[in-house]
Amino acid sequence: MSTEELPPRESMEFDVVIVGAGPSGLSAAIRLKQLNADLNVVVVEKGSEVGAHILSGAVIDPAGLDKLIPDWREDPDCSLKTEVKDDRFFWFTETSAIKLPNFIMPPLMNNHHCYIGSLGNVCRWLARKAEALGVEIYPGFAAAEVLYDEAGNVRGIATGDMGIGRDGKPKDSFTRGMELLGKYTLFAEGARGSLSKQLIAKYALDAKSEPPKFGIGLKEVWQIDPAKHQKGLVQHAVGWPLKNDTGGGLFFYHYDENLVSIGFVVHLNYNDPYLSPFDEFQRVKNHPAVRATLEGGKRLAYGARAITEGGYQSVPRLSFPGGALIGCAAGFVNVPRIKGVHNAMGTGMLAAEHVNAALAAGRANDELVEYENAWRDSVVGKDLYPVRNAKPLLSKFGTFIGAGLGIFDMWCNTLFGASLFGTQSHAKQDRATLEPAKSYAPKNYPKPDGKISFDKLSSVFLSNTNHEEDQPVHLKVTDMNLQKASEHDVFAGPSNRYCPAGVYEWIEEGSGPRFQINAQNCVHCKTCDVKDPNGNITWVPPEGGGGPNYEAM
Repeated sequence: MSTEELPPRESMEFDVVIVGAGPSGLSAAIRLKQLNADLNVVVVEKGSEVGAHILSGAVIDPAGLDKLIPDWREDPDCSLKTEVKDDRFFWFTETSAIKLPNFIMPPLMNNHHCYIGSLGNVCRWLARKAEALGVEIYPGFAAAEVLYDEAGNVRGIATGDMGIGRDGKPKDSFTRGMELLGKYTLFAEGARGSLSKQLIAKYALDAKSEPPKFGIGLKEVWQIDPAKHQKGLVQHAVGWPLKNDTGGGLFFYHYDENLVSIGFVVHLNYNDPYLSPFDEFQRVKNHPAVRATLEGGKRLAYGARAITEGGYQSVPRLSFPGGALIGCAAGFVNVPRIKGVHNAMGTGMLAAEHVNAALAAGRANDELVEYENAWRDSVVGKDLYPVRNAKPLLSKFGTFIGAGLGIFDMWCNTLFGASLFGTQSHAKQDRATLEPAKSYAPKNYPKPDGKISFDKLSSVFLSNTNHEEDQPVHLKVTDMNLQKASEHDVFAGPSNRYCPAGVYEWIEEGSGPRFQINAQNCVHCKTCDVKDPNGNITWVPPEGGGGPNYEAM
C-alpha cells in the first residue's frame, strides 16, 4: 500500500495542542487550564507513559513549581522531598579530589534552596494535576508530522502510523495516525526534537542566533549502603578523566532512602573521535572519591540524553505562525548550574499566558510574537543572561582556565550587571569539531568489572528499552556512501563510541566494512543527530511507545 493508498486520518480539534509531556509541556497545559478552565488542551507523548522518556540529574530549582503549584511542598503525592543540605565542588585528578571553597562560587551556583529527586516522577505527578484540570494526555503516540494550512501556518500535528513493517508496508496490525488540530501548537519535545528541528529550518528561526550546542548526559541510579548515605548531599566535579580540552564533569546526588543519582556530562564539541562518553563515565565511577560510596551498592537504573548547552545566545526565535517552541526544544538550560527544569516550566507557563491572551482576543494560528518578545525580560532570560559566557569560555580556553574565567564573569554579572567579555560566540556546530582520526590514537578503556563499571548492553537492559522489531529503522542515514567514506575512513567510526547504547557498529566483511544500526537498542538520547560529523544521521520518532521506559529517572 503506497502513501496515496493509505486511508485518510481521523482528526480531532482542540484549542491548544502540546507535543511532549515533559516539564515544559505539562506546565503549559496546567497554566492554560488555570487561566481558562473551558479551553480544550491535549498533550501527546511518545513515551509509553508520562515520565518513560524523562531523564535529568536532577537537582531542581523550585522556582517553576513555586509559581505553577505554590503548595506543592504540602502535597503528599509529590515525590520531590529531599532538600539540598550540603553543596560541594571538586577538581579531580586521577587519584585525588581537591575540594573547591564554596565562597569562590557566585551566589547563583548555590544549590541549598533546591530539591533532589526523579524528574520522571515529578512529571507523572504534574500529569495527574493536568488531568484533574481536564487536560487530555495521550501517551504512546509519537508526533511524527507537522500539519500546515494553505497559508503555511502550523495547524497541528499528526501522530505516527502504527503497524508499519520494516519493509515500509502496512502489517495486519496497521492503524493510521491521528490528526490533532489546534488554534495553537506548542512544541515541548526536549533537546533536539525532531519536529522542532523542522520548524527551525522551515521558518529560519535560528537566523539571528548562535549555533545550538549540546552535551550528552549519562546517568545511573544506585541504592547504596545506608552507612554511606548522606541525604541532601550534592557533589559536582570537573577534571579527570577528561582532558583539559574536553568539557564536562560529574554529578553525584544523595536523596530519598539510600538512593544516589550519579551521572557524567560530556560536552559534544570535543575533538577526539576515539573518545567514548560512556566509557569515561565508567572510568570516573572508579575514582577513589566515588568508588568508595558505590561499593556494596546496587545499580538500579541507567539512561542517557542529549542536553542543550548553547544558552542565551543560542535560543532561536520561539514563535512562528501557529505555534511556539518551549522548554529544551529551544534550549533554556543554565549550563554552569546544570539546571533547566525551572526554565522549561517558566517558558511553558509564559507561552501559555500569551496563548490564552491570544485566544481571548479571538486569534488563532497566527504568530505569538508577544511570547518571543517577552522571554528575555522574564525570569528565564534573567536566569540565562548572567551565565551566557560560561560555555564559550570553557570551549575556547579549556576546563582549567575556562572555568576560572567563567566564575569571574559570573561574579562580574552578579556584582555589576555587566561582563568584561561582552557576549561570547559559540563558533562551530558540535558536529564540526571532530578532527580526523589520524591525529589521535585509539583509547584502551578498562574492561568493566560488573560491580562498579559496566558494558553498554547490560546498561541498556536496565533502561527497559524496547522497540517493535518489525518496524522501519528510525535512525535515518541520508548517504551510506558518505558514511563509509567520511565517518568510517576519515573519523574511524566515532558513532560506535559517542552512542551510549551500542546502536552503531562497523562490521568488517569480505566486501568491506558495513554500517549496522541496532535500532532496538536506542535510548532516544539523539547524540547521533548532533555529533555525526556530516550531519548524515537523522533521528525520527519510532512507533509510539518505543524506546526506554525509565521508572524513576
